[in-house]
Formats: sequence, C-alpha cells, structure tokens
Amino acid sequence: MTRDLAVVGTDTGVGKTVVTAGLVATLRADSVDARAIKPCQTGYPPDDDARFVADACGTDEAATCLRRLEPPLAPEVAAREAGTDLSYESILGDCRAALSETDRGVVEGIGGLRVPLADGREVIDLVADLGLPAVVVARSGLGTLNHTALTVEALRRRDVPVRGVVLNEYEGASVAERTNPDVIREMTDCQVATLPPVDLSDPSAAVDAVAEHLPRSLVDDTA
Repeated sequence: MTRDLAVVGTDTGVGKTVVTAGLVATLRADSVDARAIKPCQTGYPPDDDARFVADACGTDEAATCLRRLEPPLAPEVAAREAGTDLSYESILGDCRAALSETDRGVVEGIGGLRVPLADGREVIDLVADLGLPAVVVARSGLGTLNHTALTVEALRRRDVPVRGVVLNEYEGASVAERTNPDVIREMTDCQVATLPPVDLSDPSAAVDAVAEHLPRSLVDDTA
C-alpha cells in the first residue's frame, strides 16, 4: 500500500494548504523526506500554495509545484483562457514522477473533487488514478454536513480510502459547529479532527497547530 497521501477539500479556500503544510512538517520532523506536491497552481501570483508549505516547513525541499497558471480558475478553464496546452496525462505523469522522487508525497488538491483538470478529467480522477488515500478538509460551520458527506461518498465510490476529515477553523461558536464533528462521524464512519483558527502571517504557525490538534494517524494510518 502506498505511503503517499492526498489532501482534498470540499471546496476552495477550506484550508487544504494549512493541513498539507502541517502534515508534511510532521513527517519531516521525523527525518522523513516528505514533500507536498501541487499538481497545478492557478491564480498565480499571488496564490502559491507550494511556497506557503515551503515557508511553513522552513525549506524549499518541502514542496514543489508542477505548473502555474495566472487565471484564478479551474486548471482546465485557466489553461484555455491563458492559451496554454494542458493535458491530463501530463498532470498524472508529472505527479507520478514527483512522488517517485520523495519518500512520502502529499498531493494537495485544487479546490473540490469535481474541479476540472484537463481533457474532461477532474481532481477526483487524479487522486483515484494515483492510488492515494485521502484526508478531507472541510469548513466547520453550517452547511458542512452535506458537502463533507458527499465528498467522502464520492471518494469511496472510486475506491479511495479516506483517512479522516479535518474541520478547519473550528471554534465551536454555534450549535452547528459544536455538533458537526459527531454528526460527520456518524454519517461517514470517519475519524474527525478539528483545527482552530490560525494566524497565518507566520506560516510556521500552521505547522504548530497541526502538530497540536491533528492525530498522527492521518499520515500513518494508525488508529
């Protein structure tokens, strides 16, 4: 079974990069050659998820981005708008090559699972074709039950093992937030962890937060 991992989200902006940075740093702290792999970065600049992970971990060796596109759109749409050739096979092949060059790879998704990558293929196709287990990152508040359960269901339909769900920016400030972790456990039969809001002006704060609040089983699959 692969020791690599995918970090996917229920949507864009849910905190995949924060979780990715923390998980990669957790592995690197144990002297593991772990690296975040971003298949495609859109909205570049200013968006640069691999740069954030590298800064959080304190080394450029902690992250790589395979291609960057300026339009802040889904990769397939961004490539078309930019007049750039982008094929699914090139994305898949480049991800496989990057994973082969590191001991533990953490592939960070782009937006949600149904985001178009290229040639009619989506993020969920990439995760399934790479044969990676997944960690799902979701919002903590009202509305996350539906999005999270559908995401987990979609992954399992493609035979993608789900290591767990992370509810990001969890404060427990509302009844919905306080009850969501238990309800998601019941709905999905997944372990559910919560990550509080983090001041990301210092990227290394993401590493400390993940180390403090998320279980090691997300990367090691040991309950």
